[in-house]
Amino acid sequence: MTKGKKATKPQPEAPARSQLPAVIASSQQARQHENHPHENLDRASRAAAAMMTGGISPHAFIEAWSDWALHIARAPGRQLELAEHAHENIAKLMKQAISPKADVAPAFSPKPYDHRFQHPGWDKAPFNAWSQGFLAMQDWWDYATDHLRGLRPEDADRTRFMARQMLDLMSPSNFPALNPEIIEQTLACKGKNLAEGGAHFLHDYMSTIAQRHEPAPEGYQIGKDLACTPGEVVFRNDLFELIQYAPQTDKVQAEPILIVPAWIMKYYILDLSPHNSMVRYLVEQGYTVFMISWCNPTSDQADLSLEDYRKNGVMAALDAVNAIVPEKQVHAVGYCLGGTMLAIAAATMARDNDTRLASITLMAAQIDFMEAGELLLFLDESQISFLEDMMWEKGYLDRPQMARAFSAIRSEDLIYSRAVRRYFLGKEDLPTDMGVWVTDTTRMPARMHSEYLRGLFLENRLTAGRFAVEGRVIAMKDIAAPIFAVGTETDHIAPWRSVYKTQLFTDADLTFVLTSGGHNGGIINEPSAERGHFRCSLRPAGARYVGPDAWFEQNTALPGSWWPAWVDWLNANSSGVTQPPATGAPKKEYPVLATAPGTYVYQM
Repeated sequence: MTKGKKATKPQPEAPARSQLPAVIASSQQARQHENHPHENLDRASRAAAAMMTGGISPHAFIEAWSDWALHIARAPGRQLELAEHAHENIAKLMKQAISPKADVAPAFSPKPYDHRFQHPGWDKAPFNAWSQGFLAMQDWWDYATDHLRGLRPEDADRTRFMARQMLDLMSPSNFPALNPEIIEQTLACKGKNLAEGGAHFLHDYMSTIAQRHEPAPEGYQIGKDLACTPGEVVFRNDLFELIQYAPQTDKVQAEPILIVPAWIMKYYILDLSPHNSMVRYLVEQGYTVFMISWCNPTSDQADLSLEDYRKNGVMAALDAVNAIVPEKQVHAVGYCLGGTMLAIAAATMARDNDTRLASITLMAAQIDFMEAGELLLFLDESQISFLEDMMWEKGYLDRPQMARAFSAIRSEDLIYSRAVRRYFLGKEDLPTDMGVWVTDTTRMPARMHSEYLRGLFLENRLTAGRFAVEGRVIAMKDIAAPIFAVGTETDHIAPWRSVYKTQLFTDADLTFVLTSGGHNGGIINEPSAERGHFRCSLRPAGARYVGPDAWFEQNTALPGSWWPAWVDWLNANSSGVTQPPATGAPKKEYPVLATAPGTYVYQM
């Protein structure tokens, strides 16, 4: 990129003769309604069933169990291995039972994210026997559901997931008489903890039934304690509000930053408390920052499409930024699903010779979905059709379905540990800024979510050369602007090896960062916290591809936050400092409409 290069917007071209939608229905699907006039009855029946199963297709999971069981039944070698593994686990348990604790370390250890057995009481008899027996059973099922020749890998993974859910339900930590921490607390409080836990359970049950949204606790109010970086709303349409943040330095970089957050959750994950706000940090480093704040769609917006989010979202926001900061390129930043949409928009702009982007930052964002993590457990034709029928009735995917899917992936910690703490120990959930944001969920419009799941997750069209925008296929390799891609080590939503594939499908200069932490905690890692580590390297344009494992070995971990390295990269791709721009552009129809954080962030 040439510093100070003037942004150019392409002239509209005549549409290509061959029109390809982003998601193409098969001819069978296109004729289905015509050939089956009572299809809506089927859809209504499946939608009713979906309400009872939490949006999970029974067929998808029955099919997985059947596939696994049939292949195990005709694999005598694997059956022998399972018997041997069971005997080994029993032997380990017996050895531990008859040996002094000082001589023998625990035979089985919980997974790193499983905190159910951390209380010291689990190290004493008889509780250690119960916890070790449970972990031994968990270990056996992990072995039993390993991949097997002929068995579809996704069915093996799905069976393992279901086995884990059943085991977690029966964990000794869930039963007061078997959990030493609950027994200790009950004796200390003379049963008061159980009474308080019962009150918590009743409150949560009624809130779930009534779909009641809990207000933010004191000290975590949106606009006052969270999402409180000073700024103004300078544009609003039916899809989003655009916030322009006030400068906090005498001079600013000439190129502004436009942030595209995911619309699965509210934008203020990137503007949490003042001490860990990415927005505030960027403003303090001398950048003019713009943020998209998406609406929370209702049933009236059921027909919103992926193309609407690109054209009336990202591109409309970019037009506004160009009007307020004219003749300057823009640093575009996308997070999670917002990063995927930014990549789509950037590839479309590259195809159309639109050079308005100075750089592209993709944070925990995927462009290839072949290894998209544990969310793939919930996605196949049966499951997506089930979700589509549920959304067909309401016009959107409701908040509880999204929350349940993410919680089930880490049920040990997000469901059962919390339930024990809240309902048996009688402890209130300690509020945190991240925790308040997590519970502030949103809805997903039916059409967009269907296109997203089918076109990207199920069919992986974006990197397969089959994703079309305005009737013409786009390609990631057309992007010429430098890219800064960030993955997080323990991300189970966008696994870092999947994020790393950005290097495989792009040709521009690409700096890849792998940071410690998960999907949210790894991204929100402010320098003042002095925690974590990151790896960073540049892949120049035209360089040979290096696989993720080799890359990991070649790059040494650096202590601290990755934010300063990112700002240095942004500075290197900027043209210099100038006077801060005015807020909004009233003469260009971008007046100041409201004070940040605007109005859409409050939509329930």
